[in-house]
Amino acid sequence: MTRARTKRDQCATPMSHISLFTGAGGLDLGLEQAGFETLSLVEKDAPARATLRLNKEHHFSGLPDQVFEDVLSLSGEDLLNASGLGVGELDLLSGGPPCQSFSTAGHRLSVEDPRGSLFGRYLQLVGELRPRFFVIENVRGLLSAALEHRPLAERGPGNPPLRPEEELGSLLQLVILPEIIDRLGYEVAYGLVNAADYGVPQARERVVFIASRDHELNGASITDLMPPTHTSGTPSGLRPHVTLRNSLEGLSESGPGMRYSPERKRVFDLIPEGRNWRYIRDELGDEFLRKAMGGAYDSTGGRVGFWRRLSWDKVSPTLPTSPVQKATGLCHPAEIRPLSVREYARIQQFPDGYEFAGSVASQYRQIGNAVPVGLGKAIGEAVARLVHKDADSAPLPLETALVG
Repeated sequence: MTRARTKRDQCATPMSHISLFTGAGGLDLGLEQAGFETLSLVEKDAPARATLRLNKEHHFSGLPDQVFEDVLSLSGEDLLNASGLGVGELDLLSGGPPCQSFSTAGHRLSVEDPRGSLFGRYLQLVGELRPRFFVIENVRGLLSAALEHRPLAERGPGNPPLRPEEELGSLLQLVILPEIIDRLGYEVAYGLVNAADYGVPQARERVVFIASRDHELNGASITDLMPPTHTSGTPSGLRPHVTLRNSLEGLSESGPGMRYSPERKRVFDLIPEGRNWRYIRDELGDEFLRKAMGGAYDSTGGRVGFWRRLSWDKVSPTLPTSPVQKATGLCHPAEIRPLSVREYARIQQFPDGYEFAGSVASQYRQIGNAVPVGLGKAIGEAVARLVHKDADSAPLPLETALVG
């Protein structure tokens, strides 16, 4: 028996959802808050699967006992059978295919990297499941990734002109969008969004795709579908961004976390709240800066993350997968230590009772890789409004998850 529902039924019944590349479940928690019920999920990382099982009873409405491990070994039929659905009956497929191959911090291997092929596998499963909607969340580097990478030294004057496959953005324009629109036949809206604009206490820019099998977007942009609810600017009818202070308010104890070496503590002790390595340069001079930064002193780029102490009254920067790396470390605003696991979880908007499995390093990685719950909820509400719009002329309220 399948779980097919009419659009009228969907107003009172949780909408069906299958999750790929689930991780620790941040996107799925947000989708649950927006009215979706997760029926099947896929996650290869063993500690993340253990995390999902730990939280099954208290934080998900219908999470299955079985957690599929490898998206490459699954068929759409496997997922549908586990979910009690037929082809075309799923409301929403979601996932963020591993994104290292598209990251601006990586080597930009794109589809030549095996990790890039997981993006293609996601789209293959769209074709097998035929969900009414699907959602993809990914890093901003996807917007500029090239289908074929040409090193910077071989670009510019004196070199042959770039072929279309080598142009920035060619992976998206020549492969991904034609696959979604022409082969799969979905209407799609995509764009860059900042999680802070949806009540998340973190400046985290991500590319979001929302695609409709039945062309229910009516030409809407991603901003039309997901209008921001928060801002850092002048009064505009939107709420102010949620700050680090807001997000950690009421946290009784910091819990487990990593620690700095005595040498790093001595340097951080000199850096005021909200400042970074530039304070060392400006106040203590280049000689001290060179000693503190080591080889990174001669590197290029903004180096904003080096020796960075957070500010209570601003949003957090994007959480990295480790809080103690020299280039991406996040020092507590008032104490000489990295943010703890539980503080990481608060900033990503996981409930305080949410448990994380694995080593401390694995817990940081799981949380840092997660979609913030508030962003997941904003995405879910955008899709839910589309699901319900033909069943009820009254629009759904736009609610965004707040911390605390």
